[in-house]
Amino acid sequence: MPFITAAEWEMPVHIRDLSGLLYPRHCPFCDGLLRDDEPYLCRKCARKIHFISGPVCMKCGRPLEDAHAEYCDACRRREHLFIQGFAPMLYRGDEQASILKFKYGGRAEYAGFYARAIWSFGEERLKNWHPEAIIPVPVHPLRCCQRGYNQAQVTAAALAGLMGIPEIGYTVQRTRNTRPQKGLAPSDRRSNVRGAFHISEDITLPSTVLLVDDIYTTGATMDELASVVAAHGASRIYEVCITIAPGMT
Repeated sequence: MPFITAAEWEMPVHIRDLSGLLYPRHCPFCDGLLRDDEPYLCRKCARKIHFISGPVCMKCGRPLEDAHAEYCDACRRREHLFIQGFAPMLYRGDEQASILKFKYGGRAEYAGFYARAIWSFGEERLKNWHPEAIIPVPVHPLRCCQRGYNQAQVTAAALAGLMGIPEIGYTVQRTRNTRPQKGLAPSDRRSNVRGAFHISEDITLPSTVLLVDDIYTTGATMDELASVVAAHGASRIYEVCITIAPGMT
């Protein structure tokens, strides 16, 4: 399946994105201004997308060096509370630079491209999982104010639109302003997010949910969120991220 179809390149701007008439849209790779006939990224960068290919971990979707292995080293060493997950791209190079601009540079508009990448890469799996709702990893209100938005939430909302299911991130709060996971050892990552999420006792979630975040590293954040949503009725939990870090242990 092509990432962008010919029909989408020709889609009228008033149908595709009314916000583009008021706010200039930028390519999520080169950050250049997009033309009206460029729906997600510029034509030059559209040829540079590198989706993950080859054998991947059956649990988290990380690329495997051993084609005969079923799981990556990290997933062999610890169990996860989600059933399965994937990411379309590795967190490195142009993709890493794009995520950093999205996360810290005020480029919420990149969410449309990321959602499309997730959908194009994993449409069959997403349909087979039959999620009833999407839950983004919440950020603490102070951090959301600093960034202007929750990058996982805007991605989840765009993906929910493609999948035709609700995004219900409002049901989960991040009650502790935890340290950034970047640079922490795997064991410290888990303790850092322990008890960070909260759902009101009167909320019952759908039985099958899809968790969404921007970067997957050790899975500590996903596991902690999965434990909370499982306590509120979700029995089948899947996850997707925009990118996944290679070789995490």
